Amino acid sequence: MISPEVRRWIVSFGVAAILWEAVAWYLDNKLFLVRLGAIGERFVELIQSGELISDIQVSFIEFAGGFGLAIIIGIGFGVLMAASRRVRDLFDPWVSMLYATPTIALGPLFMLAFGIGYTSKIALVFLTAVFPILINTLAGLKTTDRNLLEVVRSFGATPRQIYFKVRIPGALPFIIAGLRVSVARALVGVVVAELFGARAGLGFLIFRSAQSFDTAGLFVAVFILAICGVVCVELLKWIEIRLAPWRFNNIEED
Repeated sequence: MISPEVRRWIVSFGVAAILWEAVAWYLDNKLFLVRLGAIGERFVELIQSGELISDIQVSFIEFAGGFGLAIIIGIGFGVLMAASRRVRDLFDPWVSMLYATPTIALGPLFMLAFGIGYTSKIALVFLTAVFPILINTLAGLKTTDRNLLEVVRSFGATPRQIYFKVRIPGALPFIIAGLRVSVARALVGVVVAELFGARAGLGFLIFRSAQSFDTAGLFVAVFILAICGVVCVELLKWIEIRLAPWRFNNIEED
C-alpha cells in the first residue's frame, strides 16, 4: 500500500518530468536544456567509465568531512554561547561578519593555505555550513520557556540536567532547522570548493561539462546533488521524529 506522502512525491516528480520534456522538446536546444533520456544515457556512460563513481566518492568525503565538523562545532559553540553571556558578546559580531562573508571569495585563499587536496575543500564546506547550525542552536536555547526553567529548578534540577533534559530538547526543532539549511549550503560549498584546483568531484564534473558544452553531463551532476539534498533533509526529518516524537503526536495529516 503506497502512503499518501509517497503518492504526492510520485505525482510531483511525474508532473515535473512531463513539464521538463515538454519544454526541452519546445526549445529544441541541446546546449540549454536536454531531454531526460539524454541525461539518463550520459549517466550510464559516466557510470560505465568509472568517472562518476570517483567524482561521487570525492564529493562525499568533502561533504561528510565539512558537514560533520560543522555539526560538532556549530552545536557545541552554540551551546557555549548560550551558556555564557561573555562568550556570546565576544563572538557574536564575528559570527555575523563571517556569516555574511561571500564564501566563494575565500576559495583561492583556502587553496593557498591548505593545498588542492581534501583539506581545503573540507574547510570551505565547513565554513559554508557551520553558521546556520550555530545561530539556530543559539536561538533555540535562548527561547526556552522561562516558566518551565523555574519549575525544573524548583524541583532541584542541576544546570547539567536543565541543559540536557529541558533546554536542548526544547531547542531541537531550531537545531534541525539549522541542519536542514546547512545541508543545502554544504552541497553548494562542495561545488564552489571544487571550482578551485580540483581534479575530481561533482563540482569539477559540472565545471568540466560546462566548459565542453556537455549539458547532459552537467545535469547528471546537478541531479545527483539535488537527490543528495532531498535524502539528507528526509533523514533529518526522521531523526527529529525519533528524538522529539511529542512534537508530531498532535499533527493531523492534510
